[in-house]
Amino acid sequence: MALPALAAALLLPSCKGNNGQQQQGPMVPELAVLTIGEEDSQLETAFPATLHGQNDVEIRPQISGFLTKVHVQEGQHVSKGQVLFTIDQVTLQAAVEAAQAAVQSAQAQVNVAQANVNTAQTNANNNKVLLDKNIISSSAYQTSVDALNSAKAQLNAAKAGLGQATANLTSARKNLSYSTVTAPVSGMVGVIDNKEGSLVSPQTLLTVLSNNSDIEAYFSLNEKDLLAMTDDGKRSIKEAIAQMPAVNLQLANGEVYSRPGKIVSISGVIDPSTGSASAKALFPNPDGMISSGATGKVLIPSLRTNAIVIPQTATFEIQDMKFAYVVGDSSKVHSTPITIAPQNDGKNYIVTGGLKPGDVIVTEGVGISVKDNMVIKPKK
Repeated sequence: MALPALAAALLLPSCKGNNGQQQQGPMVPELAVLTIGEEDSQLETAFPATLHGQNDVEIRPQISGFLTKVHVQEGQHVSKGQVLFTIDQVTLQAAVEAAQAAVQSAQAQVNVAQANVNTAQTNANNNKVLLDKNIISSSAYQTSVDALNSAKAQLNAAKAGLGQATANLTSARKNLSYSTVTAPVSGMVGVIDNKEGSLVSPQTLLTVLSNNSDIEAYFSLNEKDLLAMTDDGKRSIKEAIAQMPAVNLQLANGEVYSRPGKIVSISGVIDPSTGSASAKALFPNPDGMISSGATGKVLIPSLRTNAIVIPQTATFEIQDMKFAYVVGDSSKVHSTPITIAPQNDGKNYIVTGGLKPGDVIVTEGVGISVKDNMVIKPKK
């Protein structure tokens, strides 16, 4: 009987130990919570945008020839009228000189023809006097008249030749002027693919000159965005644009551009293929910091008074519905469906339904470790 008693004595402490662990129960997690309140809130909704200079001008030559001089560099800011490229002028200058010689020759022919007309006119006038005195016959007078008409015809032909020569000279001078390619507007020089010695023609793109003193940001708005801006259609798009606050531009590196801009246009037509309408915002760019062709995000602010704002990390989503965990009696949490405003800054939501001031929600572990009807230890 001694061995069973000893075994019972050894097992007794072990059983007590197990009972002690079971009596402790599961650990209650300590999670961060937030007490709901109301505040004035301004959130910025980001819309991806492409950026373009207000006036991007393609620079193409108006004549064919060899590029003899490139006067600018890529990325250089130039002023209107500044020389950009020079095309071979030797042949063009020779054409001008030849045209000038032709004009001089034509002018000489006009002078001779004019002298002939003057002489023929004098002869005709004299013969008319003689005819009136019956000194010469009418046929002799008619001969002088025919000579005058012939001289006038030769003068007209000479003048026509002078006009043609003058037109050729104007064309030659214009072609010579086209050999100097100047900037039609002020702006930033783009890529220059053709170097000195290249053969260019009117089809050749020499560069693109971007007038980026102002930058246009093009972005898209979906149907919900448009309804929100127009108060569900209670005001026109034009009225909505006029009442909109200044907008900001987030650059590709995440920094916000220092100069605010404004929305200048919103298309009233929704593209059925994309479900969105195009919009344009204008930002000043006097220093040329923003390059045409860059990308960014237009940040549109939304101001609400007495709003309930919660972090997005305090919510989870099931079948396009958003929920938050509300802490109830005995620190037990339960999921509550909420509705939110369409605008958000990627970090916070403006709650329009499902929560009220004074509610306490869980902000830590939502969607990961928090479960419905879980008991927690609130941590503020």
